[in-house]
Amino acid sequence: MTPFPLTWLYVPGDRPRVVAKALAAGADVVVVDLEDAVAPDRKEYARAATAERLGEPQPVPVHVRVNAPDGPWAAADLAALATLPGVSGLRLPKVASPGQVRQVAVGTPLPLYALLESALAIEHAYAIAGAHPSLRGISLGEADLRADLGVRADAGLDWPRSRVIVAARAAGLPPPPQSVHPDIRDLDALAASCARGRALGFLGRAAIHPRQLPVIERAYLPTPAEIEQAETVIKAAATTEGAQALPDGRFVDAAVVAAARRTLSLSRRH
Repeated sequence: MTPFPLTWLYVPGDRPRVVAKALAAGADVVVVDLEDAVAPDRKEYARAATAERLGEPQPVPVHVRVNAPDGPWAAADLAALATLPGVSGLRLPKVASPGQVRQVAVGTPLPLYALLESALAIEHAYAIAGAHPSLRGISLGEADLRADLGVRADAGLDWPRSRVIVAARAAGLPPPPQSVHPDIRDLDALAASCARGRALGFLGRAAIHPRQLPVIERAYLPTPAEIEQAETVIKAAATTEGAQALPDGRFVDAAVVAAARRTLSLSRRH
């Protein structure tokens, strides 16, 4: 997997042809969904089809969103998928406590990613983020969280979003990706939402349609001006140790240099 995955494309596990198309769509990570995208009477078929597909290595990293750890299908999902060579990670929905992460981690060697989708999960965000070494990331499931909080305006999720970002970084995890943008037609709104998410501290975004991928990538890749500024910072740091002021008035210290290095790393991701 690229060190900085920016696009995570969800695809229903009970639609094998769509999964095959998703693998060639250009996403950094494909997420085969066995949970919300699959009706109860299709769960067994989705699990079997996904296990068949992922019985061999895939051309891109593939994660599987299994069913909720405390639900009736999770055990069978984990048993079918935990050791398959085509699975790069498991996404755990509706995680509300660190114990749920630890319980799953005992039974699989795969990297885990927790989705926080309730008020209780947000309250436990840091504890969940540090629950187990196998946990490699946390992120929000905003549809369920909106329902739990009774939030209608987007601004009502600003605090939970910031809380998850801070919890991830405090636990030494990468910045979380944004939750999906549900309107696959309004790409201008998607771009604006990504710009807002980037300003909050997210890195990349989940998608539900391939047409969203280039919009997300453009929004999260550094601009030419940002790259130029980062190069200036790195050059200044190479000539003088310690804090300093650049000719344009910007102050440079170790934190600014670290941010500049990340910007340049992102600019070279392809």
